[in-house]
Amino acid sequence: MTVDGSMSSGYCSLEEELEDCFFTAKTTFFRSVQSRPPSKNICKVAEEPQRPPTLQELRQRIDSYNSREANCLGMKLSEDGTYTGFIKVHLKLRRPVTVPAGIRPQSIYDAIKEVNLAATTDKRTSFYLPLDAIKQLHISSTTTVSEVIQGLLKKFMVVDNPQKFALFKRIHKDGQVLFQKLSVADCPLYLRLLAGPDNDVLSFVLKENETGEVEWDAFSIPELQNFLTILEKEEQDKIQQVQKKYDKFRQKLEEALRESQGKPG
Repeated sequence: MTVDGSMSSGYCSLEEELEDCFFTAKTTFFRSVQSRPPSKNICKVAEEPQRPPTLQELRQRIDSYNSREANCLGMKLSEDGTYTGFIKVHLKLRRPVTVPAGIRPQSIYDAIKEVNLAATTDKRTSFYLPLDAIKQLHISSTTTVSEVIQGLLKKFMVVDNPQKFALFKRIHKDGQVLFQKLSVADCPLYLRLLAGPDNDVLSFVLKENETGEVEWDAFSIPELQNFLTILEKEEQDKIQQVQKKYDKFRQKLEEALRESQGKPG
């Protein structure tokens, strides 16, 4: 599996709607109670796997797929019935990832020889990956979701446990955006073939693996300490936002009082 794509450099800020949305080391978000319309993002359990197609069906599907692919990213069928192609994965990680600290960037030699730079140091640091970054992967029909996740983490030199992440397929149906969590044994390229090359019909999203309960034992001591640092920063940011909000209210009230006092009774 090869990885290609582009992403913005540097660090990523927290969620834009900080006034009413913030996150902690837990796996869920906490939003202030407001009268908002229900979200159109609905998570469903992945569908049951379908019957494997015959070689003739594969050939027909791939020919149809390639005839609609306009970016020279078609699929290639091998004599043994396997095939290769490209998928794009949107990274929507809202929590920081752990990476090695103080190592050089990966060179072409490292990529060819599959040198694991993360294993060259025990030092770790955490940062936010840019939201909505997109990575293009060249994979095989036998490449599983688990291998896709591991390949993405290796590309970014992320040393977190792959089980902390999950791959979702995002589809549009009846005016809604549906997210379906994929099994680690699913093959994304087959799903891409079934849906066709249009990313508006089907796209893949890497997110945190929301299991409901936090497996604290899966985190190392530095990770837990980093969570505390993040919580303290979020707390200070939230305090400053609330102070600014009420300072503005106070200023408007004082201006209204001065205007009312200046008017003849």
